[in-house]
Amino acid sequence: MRVNKCIGCENFPCDDVNKNCYIIPKISVKPEAIKIIMISEASPKDLSDDFYAKGNPLYAQTTIQAFMDAGAKVTSMKDILDMGIYVTTAIKCGKTGYGIKTDTIKECSFILEKELALFPYVKVFLLMGDVAIKTINYIAKRAGEKRVIPAGSTYKLRGKKYLFQSKRVFPSYLQAGPSFFIEKSKRKMIAEDIAAALKIIKSKG
Repeated sequence: MRVNKCIGCENFPCDDVNKNCYIIPKISVKPEAIKIIMISEASPKDLSDDFYAKGNPLYAQTTIQAFMDAGAKVTSMKDILDMGIYVTTAIKCGKTGYGIKTDTIKECSFILEKELALFPYVKVFLLMGDVAIKTINYIAKRAGEKRVIPAGSTYKLRGKKYLFQSKRVFPSYLQAGPSFFIEKSKRKMIAEDIAAALKIIKSKG
């Protein structure tokens, strides 16, 4: 299955993102093999930095390092995918400013909802940053569920048990981009969250 053939944005109604940076993973994925979905923030400003771009893209560099920090023996995004981990973004276009409007997050949550439905055997969701957290909360609200992650600072929320569609959810920090190498305290917490997620799928087989 190629995810970009299954879902997408048709109208591009959002006015605070760069539609030229629109991307949905074009990789071939076996839905039954995916056990963890890592949801990052938004597509990169330069598509050559996307997780699955050719060469040595920035988003791939920081994500691979995050998994290495967690003790995973990986050297490529393919290695991560082969472990049963699919990486995507909550917002499918690139940011034009520092933040992302609420309406944009809501709009893209419909696309992400369809994307997540493609993977029925997922056991864990890693929410990398506030935008990913808000997006999942919107999806849950539409389904008549309570907020998956309550309001509050991520460092205060970590370590508690959260569920979305009966699957474990870890609120964490953004692992994609240059800030990953700068914010060392967050990098440590990201590694802890990834390690905890890996432990769950290992124990469940």
